[in-house]
Amino acid sequence: MELFDSGYYTESDLRKAGFKQVGENVRIAKKCTIVGIGQIEIGNNVRIDDYCTILAAGGHLRLGSFIHIGGYCYLSAGDGITMEDFSGLSQGVRIYSRSDDYSGEHLTNPTVPEKYVSISRGEVVLRRHAIIGSGSVILPGVVIGEGTAIGALSVVTRSVDAWGIFFGSPIRRLKDRSRRLLDLEAELLSELKTSR
Repeated sequence: MELFDSGYYTESDLRKAGFKQVGENVRIAKKCTIVGIGQIEIGNNVRIDDYCTILAAGGHLRLGSFIHIGGYCYLSAGDGITMEDFSGLSQGVRIYSRSDDYSGEHLTNPTVPEKYVSISRGEVVLRRHAIIGSGSVILPGVVIGEGTAIGALSVVTRSVDAWGIFFGSPIRRLKDRSRRLLDLEAELLSELKTSR
C-alpha cells in the first residue's frame, strides 16, 4: 500500500454496492460520499475522483460512457442530473438540480417547513462532449448543449446552445468550439471495436 493513496473501488465492489447500473472500466475513488446509490446508473469507462459528493436520493444520476468527474465535485441530483457520453467535470464543479429562492420572499434551508420555502427544481443535462471548467456552478433546469465548453469559475443559470465556448458570471458565448473531437470519437470507438 502506497502512503496517501486511498485508491479506487474495484468493479466487483461497485457491482455489489447496489447501483442501478454499473458498466465496465468504472473507477470511483474510495474517498467519495455517495447517497442514493440505487438511483445511479453508470456507463462504461467512467472515473470519479476523490472527495466528490453525490446526492441522488429521491432523484437520479445517469452517467453515460467515457466520463470523468474531477475531485471535489458536488452533484445534487434530487431532481436529476444526466451526463451524456464524453461529457466531463473539472475539479470543484457544483451542479444543483434544486435551489432555494434567495430573493427574500421565502425562508430558506431544509430545516424550514415546505410551505415557507420556494425551491427551483429541474433536471440538469450535459449533452455529449460537454465539458465544465473548474469551480463552475450549474443551477436547476439547465441543459448544456452538445459539444459546449464552460470556462472555469462560470455561473450557468440558463441553458446554452451546442458547440459554443462560454465563460463568465453570468455566462456569455465567446466563440464556437471545434467539432474535430467528433472525428476523434469515431476513431477511438473504431479502435475499441477492432481490439475486441
